[in-house]
Amino acid sequence: MNRFLTLLATLLALATPAKSEEIVAGLSQNAVQITATFVGSEILIFGAVKRDAPAPEGQLGVVVVVEGPSHPITVRRKEKRMGIWINTDAVEVNAAPSFYAIATSAPFNDLVDETVDRMLNISIPESIRVFQSGSVANPEDFSAAVQRIRENQGLYLLNEGGVAVSEDTLFRASFQLPANLTEGAYKARIYLTRNGKVITEDVHEIDVHKVGIERWLYNLAHDQALLYGLMSLAIAVAAGWGASAFFRVFFNS
Repeated sequence: MNRFLTLLATLLALATPAKSEEIVAGLSQNAVQITATFVGSEILIFGAVKRDAPAPEGQLGVVVVVEGPSHPITVRRKEKRMGIWINTDAVEVNAAPSFYAIATSAPFNDLVDETVDRMLNISIPESIRVFQSGSVANPEDFSAAVQRIRENQGLYLLNEGGVAVSEDTLFRASFQLPANLTEGAYKARIYLTRNGKVITEDVHEIDVHKVGIERWLYNLAHDQALLYGLMSLAIAVAAGWGASAFFRVFFNS
């Protein structure tokens, strides 16, 4: 029986074609600590293409994505009626990344065709997933609104030409993480493409978490909300009393 299983495993290995190109990549850091003075961070992603044969025909493309944790959000449309702006239609966005940055070695549409993008959710629009609603016309307008708002906040970025490729083998890309990062598990995804098709990919994780006083306050607010509220109230009362005493001493004397 064991000999049969060994033979079967060997046949399966021989029947599975080896990848002609693979990614060997690394990150300058795989953890980002958010402190009280955090103003952003830079991550360098670099690597090489490993081959067991001469490079295939077609232009080599490299697409690197850094993606933050996704959360559902509700997007509402405002309309002016009788001189007042009110909420009208609303669409539930199933998942929208808190941060999404893409760097490419060439224009994105030249490297990834539309069908592949739709299957793998690589581009920014495809990374935003929306529940279809029969009561709302054009729900894609709401996902476009999410993209526009987060682009203005510096959370969604597309840097075409941001990946430097040397000798069709070595590549590197730099990503600037903003100060308003959401805590959680981030992913760095690297795609190799030829003729619009993804031939292989590699994934790395980046841990983004709060430390120090930021972590303590976050845990206190979520785990002991009553104590956090009382402490905030006490600080506000003390600050008000201190300001009042300061003005009374120095401006009424």
